[in-house]
Amino acid sequence: MDKGRFTLPGETGMEEVIADLVERWGVDAVRDSDGTSLSQDILDMGLQIYSTLCLVREDNEWAKQHPQYRQQIYLMSAPLIVTSKVKTIDIMADFFADQFVPNTDVDIKKYWQVVNRTTGEIVPSAHWSYAEGIVTLEQAEQFHKYTVSFLAYQIWEPVSMYNHITNNWTEEHRLPLDVRYSEAQEHVLKVLKDWLAKHPKTDIVRFTTFFYNFDLIFNKEGKEKQVNWFGYLSCVSPLALDQFEQAYGYRLTAEDFVDQGRYNTPFKNPTPRYLDWMEFNQKFIAGYAKQCVDMVHDFGKKAIMFFGDHWAGTEPYGKYFSEIGLDAVVGAAGDGVTTRMIADIPIKDTEARFYPYFFPDVFFEGGDPVGESMPIWIKCRRALMRKSVGRMGYGGYLSLAYQFPDFIDHVTEIATQFKGIHANAEGTQPYKASFKVAILNTWGYIRSWQTHQVAHSLWNQRCYSYIGALESLAGLPFDIEFISFDDIRQHGIDPSIGVIINAGDVHTSWSGGDHWSDPKVVSSIREWVHQGGGFIGIGDPTAYEHQGVLFQLADILGVQKEMGFTASVNKPKVTPVKEHFITEDLEDDIDYGEGMTMIYQAEAGAEVLDVHHNSCNLAVNSFGQGRGVYIAGLPYSIQNTRLLSRAIFWAAHQEEQLYSWFSVNPNVECHAYPETGRYCAVNNTSETQKTTILMENDLRLELELNGMESVWMDMNM
Repeated sequence: MDKGRFTLPGETGMEEVIADLVERWGVDAVRDSDGTSLSQDILDMGLQIYSTLCLVREDNEWAKQHPQYRQQIYLMSAPLIVTSKVKTIDIMADFFADQFVPNTDVDIKKYWQVVNRTTGEIVPSAHWSYAEGIVTLEQAEQFHKYTVSFLAYQIWEPVSMYNHITNNWTEEHRLPLDVRYSEAQEHVLKVLKDWLAKHPKTDIVRFTTFFYNFDLIFNKEGKEKQVNWFGYLSCVSPLALDQFEQAYGYRLTAEDFVDQGRYNTPFKNPTPRYLDWMEFNQKFIAGYAKQCVDMVHDFGKKAIMFFGDHWAGTEPYGKYFSEIGLDAVVGAAGDGVTTRMIADIPIKDTEARFYPYFFPDVFFEGGDPVGESMPIWIKCRRALMRKSVGRMGYGGYLSLAYQFPDFIDHVTEIATQFKGIHANAEGTQPYKASFKVAILNTWGYIRSWQTHQVAHSLWNQRCYSYIGALESLAGLPFDIEFISFDDIRQHGIDPSIGVIINAGDVHTSWSGGDHWSDPKVVSSIREWVHQGGGFIGIGDPTAYEHQGVLFQLADILGVQKEMGFTASVNKPKVTPVKEHFITEDLEDDIDYGEGMTMIYQAEAGAEVLDVHHNSCNLAVNSFGQGRGVYIAGLPYSIQNTRLLSRAIFWAAHQEEQLYSWFSVNPNVECHAYPETGRYCAVNNTSETQKTTILMENDLRLELELNGMESVWMDMNM
C-alpha cells in the first residue's frame, strides 16, 4: 500500500507489529497515547513521530504543591424541600467526591449563593451558614425548594478520570492546573520548554487539547451526570471573575454558571452574560495557546490540536482560533457529522481519528470490533467523499487491536479506500448543486456540524431525530453553511443560499426560541421565500408562542402545532397526497424518530404527504414564488437521506439537478469530481447492490457493487 496519510498509535513492545502495519496500512506516522510510550526502536523507524501532551496535567508534583492553582468549577447542589425537620443541605451529596472538593479558601458568602428555587430569590448570606460540607438554612420558607451554588476545586482531571474508569488505570489522580494564574502560566511554559528539549525525535506535538476541559460532571457513583461538550464551566476562578469584571464592567455570579441547574447547555439560547464569558475566555485562551504553539515552532516542530477534550476557548469555528497558529487539527470521527466537523475547519491540515478506539470496552475476548467499525466507516466515508480530511488514524492500544486479525484486514480496506479518495479527487471539489443549503439556529457558524450534540457521536433520545438530518447532509452534494439569527438581522440572507433548514424542539437554541418573535427575522425570511427561496422545517421549526400561534412561519410551512390553547377550534381532516416528487423513492414507511403530535394543516393550499393519528408528519406548501416543507423528525437512514435530498431540490425549485450523478438505487451514492474526470459509486450497505447511475450528459451506467465497495471510474468511459 502507498505510504502516507496514516497515523498509528504505537507502544513499546509492538515494534514488529508496527513494521508490519507500515506495509499493510501504509503508515507514515506513529503516535503515543495516554498510558503508552514509544521505544527507541520505534523512534528510529524513520516515521513521523507524534507526541501527545496535555500541559495542564503534565507536572502533578507542582500541582500538588500549589493547590491554589487547581482548576475550579461552579456546581449546584441537589434541590432540597424545606420542612420543619429538614433545613440542611449536603452540597456534595450528588457529586463524585473523587472529582470535586468545595472551595472554602474563598469568602464563601461572596462567591457562593443559596437560592430559593420556588421564588427564584437569592437568600441573604446572613440567613445561612456552612460547616463540614453542610449548609444550614437559618431562615427558610416551609415547603419551598432550595439549592446551594458553590465553587469547587477539581481534584481529578476529567480525561485522566475517564481513562481510569474505562481502561482500569491505577496511576495517581492527575490535577488540572488553571493557567489563568500568572504563576501557573509561567510554570506551564517552563514545562513545555523542558519537554521539547527532552523530545528531540518528536516531529509533531499533539496538544490534548489545551487548558480547560469541556463540562464533565460525575455523580456520586462515578457516572456521568452532566455533559456539555461546548461548556466553559472549568474556566471559572476568583481571578477570572475579577478580570472579567474589569473588562466588561459588571460582575458574574454563581447563578450565571449553574443557570438553574442547566449549566448553560447549548440547547438553550445563551444569555448575553454567558456570551460575554465565552468571548472573555476565548481571547485569553487563544492568546496563551499561541505562546505555546510559537514555542513549539521555535524548536522546529509542528503543533496540532486534538479537537475533543480541553478545547473550551479554542473552538475551531470561533473567531480567535486562527490566531493560535496551529498546523493542523485532529479529531475523533464517529460518524459523518463529526467527520465533516473536522474536515471543514479552516486550517492548513486536518486529521480524523476513526472509531472504535483500541480500548478494552471494544477489543475484548468475544468482542466484535469489525462490527463496531463497519457502520461508522460507512458514515464517515460518505462525508469524506464530500470533503476529505488530510490524514486518518486511530487511538488506543495497538496490543489490543492486533489480537483481532479480521480487524487488521478490515482497516487495510479502510486505508485503501481513504487513500483512494485522495488519489482520485486530487484535492478538487466534488460536483455539487448550484445553490447552498443553510442551517439556521441561534449559534450559527461557531456550532458548524455541532448542533444537537450532547457528547461526541453518542445517541440521545431527544436528539437523534434532528442530528439525522445533518448526518444525511454530510454526504449529499450541497455546500452547507451554518447561519444565526444575528446573521439575518445584520446581513440579510446571502443570495447563494437556495434552501434554509430550521430543526429542533420548541424553546431550544436549535429551533431558535424567542428569536422567532423578532419581526425583522420573520419578515426577512418571508420575503426571501416569497421571492423564490426554499424553507424546510423539522420538528418544531420557527416555534415560539407569540401572537396566538406556535409556528411563526406556518404560512410558509403550511402546518401549525396545537398546543392546547385552541383545542376548541376545528382542524381540517386531510387525505394524504399519494404521489409527490419528494416521496417518489419511498419503499417503506417513513421513520420520523420521536416525531411530533397535533400538527395540523394551517394553509388551504398546503399538501399533506403523510399523516399518523391525524397529525401531519410530512407536508409541502407554496408561498409566493417559494416553497416550504415540513418534516416531523428525521433520524439518519438511507431512505431518509433520499427523502431529504428530494425535499431540498424540490424546495429550491431545482428538481432536475437531483438527477446529475444520481444513483437510482438509494443504497448506492455517486460522487463526481469533474476537474479530474473521475467519479465514484459507493455501496452504503454490507449487502451486494445493483444500480443505475444517471450522469450529467444523460448517459446511464449499470453497476453491481459488493457490500461496502467503492468503485472509481473515468467519466469518458
